[in-house]
Amino acid sequence: MVYHFCAYALKIILSVFGKVKVYQKENANLSGGFVLACTHTGWVDILWLGVCMLPTKIHYMAKKELFQSRFLRWLMEKLNAFPVDRENPGPSAIKIPRRLLKEGKVVGIFPSGTRTSEEVPLKRGAITIASYAKVPIVPVAYQGPNNFKDLFKRMKPQIIFGEPIYLSEQLPPKQGMETMMKQLEKSLISLQKQLQDRK
Repeated sequence: MVYHFCAYALKIILSVFGKVKVYQKENANLSGGFVLACTHTGWVDILWLGVCMLPTKIHYMAKKELFQSRFLRWLMEKLNAFPVDRENPGPSAIKIPRRLLKEGKVVGIFPSGTRTSEEVPLKRGAITIASYAKVPIVPVAYQGPNNFKDLFKRMKPQIIFGEPIYLSEQLPPKQGMETMMKQLEKSLISLQKQLQDRK
């Protein structure tokens, strides 16, 4: 209830600054659980991604620092986020999202591990979680405002969904995960380029 209330309120607020253009969302129309792996350049992409997926809820993997105060912990939990220690990820970093995916839910992960506008090596979390849960990864790229300053500049937000990536059943698990990782990296770079070309 709180999630949908906040998400629809955010949709109205964000739309004041400019309407988001969404491409190829049909790639995220999957039955069952899956991982959304999105590029991450600021805090605004998190909001727009959540709004674009409505009425589907996203369960975000978030850094544990956001759960330190009582209010923020309450808010993050109501928004279906769960904490992870990025420096020393423990068993819960796999256990929680794996359970959510088995329940048919959508888990949102930012595989760069941090906000960046550069191409950086991706963290293995999204691949590991998807392969353990035996679910596909849907790559997503975002371009647009990253902060309050960008919002007031009325920068146009764009989101594009790539084709789902599945773990190969023909390859040994380790090799399958490596292949999946390369496919994700290639897809995210391609999606970013597509958005740049649409400007």
